[in-house]
Amino acid sequence: MNNKNTGSKNAFVTIVGRANAGKSSLLNALVGEKIAAVSDKPQTTRTKITGVLTKGETQYVFMDTPGMHKAKNKLSEHMLNAVSESVAGVDLIILMADCTKKISENEIDLIKSFKPGKTKVILVLNKIDLLENKQDLIGIIAEYSKLYDFTDIVPVSVLENDGLDIVMHDLEVNAVQGPHYFPDDKFTDQPEKVIMAEIIREKALNNLNDEVPHGIAVAIEQLRERESRNGEPILDITATIYCERESHKGILIGKSGSMLRKIGQEARAELEEFFRIKVNLQCWVKVKEGWRNREGMIKNFGLS
Repeated sequence: MNNKNTGSKNAFVTIVGRANAGKSSLLNALVGEKIAAVSDKPQTTRTKITGVLTKGETQYVFMDTPGMHKAKNKLSEHMLNAVSESVAGVDLIILMADCTKKISENEIDLIKSFKPGKTKVILVLNKIDLLENKQDLIGIIAEYSKLYDFTDIVPVSVLENDGLDIVMHDLEVNAVQGPHYFPDDKFTDQPEKVIMAEIIREKALNNLNDEVPHGIAVAIEQLRERESRNGEPILDITATIYCERESHKGILIGKSGSMLRKIGQEARAELEEFFRIKVNLQCWVKVKEGWRNREGMIKNFGLS
């Protein structure tokens, strides 16, 4: 723990909201590193992902959570539990909303779970760049204001990096005196293997059709660093992409292996950029039928 500076402050911030509101994109933008998978598929985030940002005397600890949805299997139940636990344990919440969509029942239920008067909640209205008429914001803000006494309401476009400075200012003024719980140069608590698996899964999500993505998980089976003949360090990664059906396996592999090759190439490029080392990536595909309803499998993938 880094607590040398008695003037140090911290802010523990949970980011919650509906699926596809832009929570993971916000986390990545605020921390300044890509630590959460981002895609336009719902339920891309499956567990609590912690991002850390230390600016001067203040350390911000962000928890990205799965999007609110109706539970359809055991994995969904774990995802919703992660949201509930994250909301219960912090002083500061960012409620991320998509301002191009009407308020959903899930959002209303989530807002009701906040402790009135006790929990500071900043409402971040994302995707203002997609609003044809910016005047519509007034009505949207009024609608949300009826549901909770928000600490602040900030319209933003994460995509265009618009309004994020206001979000950071709100977090800064609501930080409390206290130690830094992570080293100041650390930006996530995620193990390397988890980050690697998430990068590969994101590339699969972005390349596959809607039918397959929810049923895939990625496990890093082997990890080894070695030197090439000319002394250059190389990271050997062997990953298995698990899916739930034989037909999905065919889609994942593609004609003559074309889809798996594309996923692997895109993942390798990002892995090299993230870890700043040359990567040799081998991807395999296996079928585990109904794994999202099997507690043992969910636990093995680190999703419980």
